[in-house]
Amino acid sequence: MASAGVSPLSSADQSKSSLQGPWCLHFRLVSLGLTLSSTPECQPPALNGSGGRGGEARRRRGRLACAAAQHYGIAGCGTLLILDQNETGLRLFRSFDWNDGLFDVTWSENNEHVLVTCSGDGSLQLWDTAKAAGPLQVYKEHTQEVYSVDWSQTRGEQLVVSGSWDQTVKLWDPTVGNSLCTFRGHESVIYSTIWSPHIPGCFASASGDQTLRIWDVKATGVRIVVPAHQAEILSCDWCKYNENLLVTGAVDCSLRGWDLRNVRQPVFELLGHTYAVRRVKFSPFHASVLASCSYDFTVRFWNFSKPDPLLETVEHHTEFTCGLDLSLQSPTQVADCAWDETIKIYDPVCLTMPA
Repeated sequence: MASAGVSPLSSADQSKSSLQGPWCLHFRLVSLGLTLSSTPECQPPALNGSGGRGGEARRRRGRLACAAAQHYGIAGCGTLLILDQNETGLRLFRSFDWNDGLFDVTWSENNEHVLVTCSGDGSLQLWDTAKAAGPLQVYKEHTQEVYSVDWSQTRGEQLVVSGSWDQTVKLWDPTVGNSLCTFRGHESVIYSTIWSPHIPGCFASASGDQTLRIWDVKATGVRIVVPAHQAEILSCDWCKYNENLLVTGAVDCSLRGWDLRNVRQPVFELLGHTYAVRRVKFSPFHASVLASCSYDFTVRFWNFSKPDPLLETVEHHTEFTCGLDLSLQSPTQVADCAWDETIKIYDPVCLTMPA
């Protein structure tokens, strides 16, 4: 892996992207997924009664993790990149190599140094970023690539969920070497698995079988099956303010919102991307705002409650945009990564303006 350097984007990039104070890191690796941490030195405000973030966000030092791979994840090794952000920009804090491409990464809710990655060899890896050693533990049960991993957001639980191209979802306790349960039902590869931020033990999965599915760890079968698109679904996310609302992003270039109390029709549809939607994320600070990244090289910001829902289109990548996360500390900060081997942190204009 090449050494990393950090520099502000050029003025031309800033003009094109309408960004404020962006920073960029470049690696000779394809970035496939990333997540911003919520560490003790930069805790998010507490949840208020409505399920949203209340209080004043503290903008101290942040940390970012990125799962990356050689050769577009088709062959070669992978690297977990840990980046620190301060007043002057980004710096590489630590990197960990793995013998296959890394596709996704998720932080522990209980330990700011611990995270889990998943890879093309069918395994999950547990890492401690405070130590410059290999993984603390490796979990190998999936028989094909693991494309998604998520740590439960309920702090009383220590559960990780993984989704694989072997068409199964597995439930893990990181302190136990074997999976706790395997969920079957999808009829194609699973691209996305994510815990509900509201309901303990409940998670969603999105698949190439064109369905969104809702699961409960206490139940043996699927709770809800939503035929959400007539194309492969690559991503899903829960609204942070409404326990019944999810969004899906698919190969048909659309985002669709789903109310689990009535899934016969989407409650909204967002159109504008020209290629597959790779990842979708609801804002932690705004009930109707969300972001999406796509194989059309763009990141788009939306407010589904407005007649004209597209708020902003950011065009600062030159290849497929694959990873996306919104900060829990700052209502304006966004991180993304792409096949152009760059990771970028920035403040879109639409998030810096009053709602």
